[in-house]
Amino acid sequence: MSFDIDAYRRTVAPVQFDDIDFSVFGERPLSPETLRALRFMHDVESHTVCYLRDLLLTHAHEDPRMTTFLTMWNYEEYWHGVAIGRILEAHGEASEDERIGPMRQRLGVKDRLSPLTSAVGSAVLGHDFIALHMTWGAVNEWSTAAGYDRLATREGHPVLSTLLGRIAKQESRHIAFYATEARERLGRSRKARTVTRWALKNFWAPVGSPVMPVEETQFVLEYLMGGTTGREFARRIDRKVAGLPGMAGLEVVQTALDARGIPATDGDVPVPAPIRPTPRTAGLTAVR
Repeated sequence: MSFDIDAYRRTVAPVQFDDIDFSVFGERPLSPETLRALRFMHDVESHTVCYLRDLLLTHAHEDPRMTTFLTMWNYEEYWHGVAIGRILEAHGEASEDERIGPMRQRLGVKDRLSPLTSAVGSAVLGHDFIALHMTWGAVNEWSTAAGYDRLATREGHPVLSTLLGRIAKQESRHIAFYATEARERLGRSRKARTVTRWALKNFWAPVGSPVMPVEETQFVLEYLMGGTTGREFARRIDRKVAGLPGMAGLEVVQTALDARGIPATDGDVPVPAPIRPTPRTAGLTAVR
């Protein structure tokens, strides 16, 4: 069944958080580990517009249905970053421009080369490159939703769980689009299946890892995907990936975790307790 793009665009809206009393975090603050994970998530969500930039350099910009979704997707993802930023602010930490500006400056040449990769890939593969992008996006969205679910469960804070649940609900519609497009495009092109399988097997990396510091990526993977429960989340994602045309047998998430030494059993999970950064400078620690 095709994704109903008209129904989606009629209901797109910022994730609701104006009814949330963020002062609750003053009485019951989040753990340092969860705040560290939220800084990571804030920065990655806020970087979505740069992913959009790359996608629009491919043949995707020729498809009005595709550009309609990407416009709405970027809008909702922007507000996810803002909402998470409110949690950081409630803990006396920097958010939005104070974090995003330094992050983009730090990326420098690495970020400027990203559009070139998309443009060259699209020129070489034509419309089959969109199938790769949609599959890659599906894996990333499945991973993101799993991360929100896992973080809410680990922390057990009712206000955090409410907000992350609302964000995850919007992410589920993003998943539906990416997965539907991936399934349809892979299903009608053997070349797309071959290229996508090769790219996922050799180059896929956890969400945010291309733009976030190595130590922050490592921490988030250990905190959310480490141990028995975390590894089960990874298996679920891999089963969904393997269900796409031509992707049977792939275990991209588990392979990435193994490559980074993320433990698969509870007994070996190292969870460092970072020193809580000082207010207003805290948000900059993840991008230095």
